[in-house]
Amino acid sequence: MPRLNCLILVVCIGLLPISGNAADRPNFLIFMADDMTYHDLGSVGNPDVHTPHLDKFATEGTTFTHAYNSSPMCAPTRMSLFTGLHPVRHGGYPNHSEVYPHIRSLPEYLNDLDYTVGLLGKRHEKPETQFAFENLGGRHHDDGKGLDLDTDKAGEFINDQGDEPWCLVVTSNQPHTPWNRGNASVYDPDTITLPPYLADTAETRQAMAKYYAEITYMDAQFGQVMQQLEAADQVDNTMVLFLTEQGSNFPFCKWTCYETGLRATIIARWPNEIPTDTSRDTLVQYVDIVPTLIDLAGGDASPGDFNGRSLAKIFKTNKSPHDYIFGLQTTRGIYHGPEAYGIRTVRDDRYRLIWNIHRENLFQNSVTLNFAPYLSWKSGNEFAVSRHHDYTDRPEFELYDLQKDPWSMTNLADNPDHSDRVQDLLTALQSWMQRQGDKGDATERAAFTRMPTKR
Repeated sequence: MPRLNCLILVVCIGLLPISGNAADRPNFLIFMADDMTYHDLGSVGNPDVHTPHLDKFATEGTTFTHAYNSSPMCAPTRMSLFTGLHPVRHGGYPNHSEVYPHIRSLPEYLNDLDYTVGLLGKRHEKPETQFAFENLGGRHHDDGKGLDLDTDKAGEFINDQGDEPWCLVVTSNQPHTPWNRGNASVYDPDTITLPPYLADTAETRQAMAKYYAEITYMDAQFGQVMQQLEAADQVDNTMVLFLTEQGSNFPFCKWTCYETGLRATIIARWPNEIPTDTSRDTLVQYVDIVPTLIDLAGGDASPGDFNGRSLAKIFKTNKSPHDYIFGLQTTRGIYHGPEAYGIRTVRDDRYRLIWNIHRENLFQNSVTLNFAPYLSWKSGNEFAVSRHHDYTDRPEFELYDLQKDPWSMTNLADNPDHSDRVQDLLTALQSWMQRQGDKGDATERAAFTRMPTKR
């Protein structure tokens, strides 16, 4: 009876549906990027960035263009990815935080099903005793010197498992700042096409060239890991997921609850089980991944144990298991953040509502302190100045029609024609918060109790 290996690549991919027998257990490979906005891949339409390995990979599987994180920061994103729970429920809702002592994670769930679970690369989940991956080494952040990710170790791990099922997570440090990897000279700042939500300044263009260079560098890392999988003759019985993580360091991306902060791209490949050269806009979440892997591995992914839902049958229906997608941002405790700036958000299949709980404060972080592109906007043209202002000074509620306004540029929250929609979405959001144990301001004020270095 065939066994399915599990290799997990953490860069940016979604969850897959499976049609195989419950006894046909795949291996899992998850490759995840670090701080990569969902639209910055050649295969999803970016006209400038060079991602040949991922573009080829996309033709071999299914791309989920509307996959969502629970939080636009590294630590909460990863702890939600590995637990199947949203941040307040697992406890790791601020950055640099930790989960509650009773929380279980991917290694424990799959170890119970006789999988060996390894992780190669960046670690940003705590405490590590509750994320008991077989640690294959790697860096937490990259200074640009020496070998940052030894992809040969991926092949060694795969070969060491023989015929036993396995799951491997590979977490790159790219394209997280500082952008110090790759060949930026490949990209001409003057000819790059900037997305409409960014102000067009020389500093923005120069930074984008460096950011794209790191994406291309990460793409090569992905290609190296895929070569290791092929050399081990494990392609056919391995489900591979590529994840973009959350948004980049550019304004209105990371740290924010806009689409460019929370939305991700997931590319999933499993030969003969997942359609090839296909793109789906089904709403899925990172918290769906753990239940999906447990389900495919032959375990019990009971809905009460997770906030996510197994996506194993999604290819048969192409229907999202979620009526709403939720997210949050806790700014208290981040580098150069304000005393408090909590954000909560919900979206349905068309609209996104954002609730800025501490609207009376200015939204601040390392971007507002020293990120050259953002600082250049203050003395730019009228659009640049307005974007500089809108990043820090926000209304209590924001509503965006993502069908007509995919870049979230026109706030409809005060439009009388949308008052009922605002109320309906706010009711759904507050109900979710109550189920999660999220008390809004009180939860934000308690952020330091979840951060070991702040207690």
